[in-house]
Amino acid sequence: MISLRDGLMLGTEGIISLVGAGGKTSLMFKLAHELAKAGETVLTTTTTKIYVPKPEQSSQLILSGYVPLLLKKARASLKDHRHITAAAGELPDQEKLHGFAPEVIQDIWNGNVFRWIIVEADGAAGKPLKAPAAHEPAIPASTSQVVGVIGLNGAGQPLNEKWVFRLERFIHLSGLSYGSDITEAAIVAVLVHENGIFKHAPAAAARIAFCNQADLPQNRAAGQRLARTLIQRKKTGLTRVVIGQTLFDPPVLEVYDLRAESEYET
Repeated sequence: MISLRDGLMLGTEGIISLVGAGGKTSLMFKLAHELAKAGETVLTTTTTKIYVPKPEQSSQLILSGYVPLLLKKARASLKDHRHITAAAGELPDQEKLHGFAPEVIQDIWNGNVFRWIIVEADGAAGKPLKAPAAHEPAIPASTSQVVGVIGLNGAGQPLNEKWVFRLERFIHLSGLSYGSDITEAAIVAVLVHENGIFKHAPAAAARIAFCNQADLPQNRAAGQRLARTLIQRKKTGLTRVVIGQTLFDPPVLEVYDLRAESEYET
């Protein structure tokens, strides 16, 4: 069985930025729990907005826009808990938290309190697929892994607002017309386009596509076709494709290493 740590090619520490759609939040907390269970200190946060975490997602929440105070509270909390969620403040009318600018997350990282910071770096309004707006995603400069999440529930569905966030941008990048079936090739086009899901990724960061929602057989098959399409394209800028299911165990089902063009299964 492949762990999320291995599937996402994590080293010993770093900032992990999650972009795309179709399971960023569930992946963030699943990965945080795995790392914390191994005894490592983890911060989950955002450069956009996230819902207030449920107790089973994160039992420790710090709200502060002042980094020294945040770090002081974190040090105290980490004596008993390995995983903390932090945000700059609440948006009570939305039951959401608003996060930090990327440079603030860099300051938190420089405080040397956390071994891992996992950042939800753009929003998707609960849709399985998206293309980023001009201001998205907001990725910290020292990110070591940028994970582009794809919701496989959107594969094969009609191209409309029900399945795609930032629909006009997705149409532009994919070349599909409104209402046509969303193909794996179209999803790949949005993945690899310079203005696609990995836009603003630091040059040194590994780019990993995480094809989520593969608990359904037809979705897993769509993920496999997507991975093979990426392998055939060769120069994609991506390091790896992971097919997984963040709401179930094991979370990683298959791994395709695009550099070695080899495949691994759990």
